[in-house]
Amino acid sequence: MATRIRTTHVGSLPRPPQLAALLIARDRGEAVDEDALAALVTTAVRDAVAHQVAIGLDIVNDGEMSKIAYSLYPKERLNGFGGKAPPRAKNREAADFPEWSAARFASMQHRPVCQGPITRKADDVPLVTDLRNFRAAADAAKPNGTFMTAASPGVIASFIPNAYYPTHEAYVNALAEAMRPEYEAIVAAGFDLQVDCPDLASARNGTYAGDTDAEWNRRSAASIDALNAATANIPPERMRLHLCWGNYNGPHTYDLPIEAVFPVAMRARPRTISFEGANPRHEHEWIFFRDDFTLPDDRVIMPGVIDSTTNFVEHPKVVAQKLTRYTRVVGAERVIAGVDCGMATTVEYHPVDARIAWAKLATLVEGAALVRG
Repeated sequence: MATRIRTTHVGSLPRPPQLAALLIARDRGEAVDEDALAALVTTAVRDAVAHQVAIGLDIVNDGEMSKIAYSLYPKERLNGFGGKAPPRAKNREAADFPEWSAARFASMQHRPVCQGPITRKADDVPLVTDLRNFRAAADAAKPNGTFMTAASPGVIASFIPNAYYPTHEAYVNALAEAMRPEYEAIVAAGFDLQVDCPDLASARNGTYAGDTDAEWNRRSAASIDALNAATANIPPERMRLHLCWGNYNGPHTYDLPIEAVFPVAMRARPRTISFEGANPRHEHEWIFFRDDFTLPDDRVIMPGVIDSTTNFVEHPKVVAQKLTRYTRVVGAERVIAGVDCGMATTVEYHPVDARIAWAKLATLVEGAALVRG
């Protein structure tokens, strides 16, 4: 019997404008109507889940509707953060393309600094609310599968600088212990866990661009070790790990090649690994799986076959062609059709128009249906 390719995406989906405005205002420290915000989140999650199911996606999520950004939302859930971090280091290509850089880095969410011991806030209301909203929406829409995203210790460390712990290793280990309850609660609620680990690729071009190779390798190893410790109680088949090189429409001329990143990610416990495979800088890297790397039998790949940074709507046959490259190498049963990254990784930065984002997800489903393993 032919194997049908399952479909999903990476996490963030366009937030309704009214919701986005309130999330931005709260992040800036402005007073907002919390009851109105909560109601908007609940409705947005319900609608996002229903829309995903309606267009035929197999594995759906809550769209990250409550989060200001996939990497910064932990500042609302953990103790130990405060103050204001200096502007993030620009990617290395910024020096080569200064005019592009000026526009690219114009807007950033408020980033605090780690100023004290990292612990989890006692009430955990944001997590409990997210789980409740998603459960209600999933029960109503009845998708084939579900997942919920969570920031990895390494990506939190790459966005929120450390001014307290003596070493990077100590910092990511503390973050791991504080995030462990969130990871376990997501799985206990019946959802698969996606841990977002773009730092394993993108941070080499930005936050840690000044590292020597030895320092970079040490950071990556520490992030993987911390993640594995934090997820030790979760079965690998209930987890997926997301890699990316930065979800922005830019040159990407300093991106690490996949052969420098994927074997490192393979040290992590999650069974499924998501990575970019649609954009012009990384589309060719499918040959890594054909020529240079043998995927272990117990692993699944989730290549991006939709670009999350452009408003082109891919033709279904293009999607099918990209998927077929992978299925011919590793088998259709070990491929899930995905997107390069989120469609709205922060509330403010979403290069793809909201309606077009949904059209791109619909063509993902249509293209995957053309492939039979």
